[in-house]
Amino acid sequence: MMSRSTIVVLAFAAGAAIFALAPGLSTTVQQAVGMGPQTKIALSPKPSAPEPISGLLPMSDEQIKLAQIDLVDVGPAAIAKRLVVPGSVVPDADRIAHVSVKLSGTVAELRKNIGEDVAKGEVIAVLESREVADAKSEYLAAGLTNDLQQDLSTRDKTLWDSRVGTEQQYLRSRNAAAQTEMRLKIARQKLLALGLGEGEITAVPGAPEASLRRQDVRSPISGRVAERKVELGTAVGRDSLETELFVVVDLSRVWVELSVASSDLPSIKEGQPVQISARGLTETAIGKVVFVSPLVDKDTRTARVVAEIQNPDRMWRPGSFVTAAIALNERTVPVVVPATAIQKLDGQPIVFVRTKGGFEKRDVVLGEREDQSLEIVSGLTPGESIAATNTFPLKAELSKPRDED
Repeated sequence: MMSRSTIVVLAFAAGAAIFALAPGLSTTVQQAVGMGPQTKIALSPKPSAPEPISGLLPMSDEQIKLAQIDLVDVGPAAIAKRLVVPGSVVPDADRIAHVSVKLSGTVAELRKNIGEDVAKGEVIAVLESREVADAKSEYLAAGLTNDLQQDLSTRDKTLWDSRVGTEQQYLRSRNAAAQTEMRLKIARQKLLALGLGEGEITAVPGAPEASLRRQDVRSPISGRVAERKVELGTAVGRDSLETELFVVVDLSRVWVELSVASSDLPSIKEGQPVQISARGLTETAIGKVVFVSPLVDKDTRTARVVAEIQNPDRMWRPGSFVTAAIALNERTVPVVVPATAIQKLDGQPIVFVRTKGGFEKRDVVLGEREDQSLEIVSGLTPGESIAATNTFPLKAELSKPRDED
C-alpha cells in the first residue's frame, strides 16, 4: 500500500497536468496554482499628450491662406423680404432720340454709323436743300434791309430832333424800320423751324456762299447710334419721303419692365429698392421702382411695373430677360453673415470665429435669410472675424476626434 505522502504527490501532479492542458482557464487561476506566468510588477503608464480643447482648431495665417479661406468681419446689414418677379430690360423712354429732318433735301454726308457713340450737339449728317438755301437767303436779305432802314430811321430822328426834318418823314422812317425788323425776326424763326441752331444762324452772314444750301444735322442727346435709316444721296423730307435719319439711344440708364400679379400689387410702391440679376451674369444691379401701372391686364391679371437701374458699363442690354427681387419690408439687423459661412454639426448651425491661434467653433441661432446672406440672432458679436468660404474642411477637421472615438 502507498503511503499518504505518496498519494498527495500523485494528486498534485495530476492537477498540474489538468491545468496545463486547459488553456481556457484564467491566468489568475493558473497563478493561484503556480502554473501561470510569473506576476510582473505593474509600471505606471507614460503621461499622454493633453487632449485639444473641443471646438478649437489651431491654424496659422499661412495655413489659412493655403486653404483659401476668406475672412470677413461681421456687422449690421439690411435684411428684406423680397418679391421675385420676371422682367425684361428696355431703353429709358426719356433717353431715346429719333433724329429727323424738317425740310426737303438730299443726304450729302453721313458722319456716324450704327454702334458709334455720339455727343450731344455733334454733327452726325449733312443735308443739301434748296429749301434751306431759300430760307438763308431770305434771312440775309431781311438783315440787309433792316440794317439800312434802321440807319434811315436814326437819321430822320436826328433831323427831327434838330428841327431840320419833318415829323411826317420821321414817322414814316420809324414805321418802315419796325416792319423790316419784324421781317428779319420772321426769317430767323423760319431757320429755327428748319432745325438750325442759334450759333448757325449767327454765322450765316459770314459763311461761304456754297454753304448756304447745306444744313448740319446734330444729335439732340449723347448716346449710341442704334439705327441708321438712310444712305448717301437719299432724298428725305416731306411728300412721303423718309424723315427719320438716325435713332440715338442713351443706355447709361435703362428701365426694367416687370409683370406683377394683381394680388401682389398692394405691396408694391414707387421708390422701393429692386435687385436685378440675370442668368450668365455674376453682377447684380440695384435700382428702384419708378412706376406702378394703375391698370391690370384682363387676360394675365398682371400689372406693368417699371424699375430704373444705372447702366454705366452698358452691361444690361435692352431685350434681355432678368429676374427682379423687389424689397417689400427692409430692416437693419445687428449681425449678418454669408450663407457660405454656415455649417451644421449634429444638426446645430455653427460658424468658425477667427482667434489668435486659429478658429473657434461657435454655435449660432439663425434668423431671416436674404439671397446669400443670413441674419444671426445670437452667437456672434459685431466686429468678430469669421471664416466665410471653404468652411467644410474646418468642420471635417473638427469631426475627426468624434469619428475616432
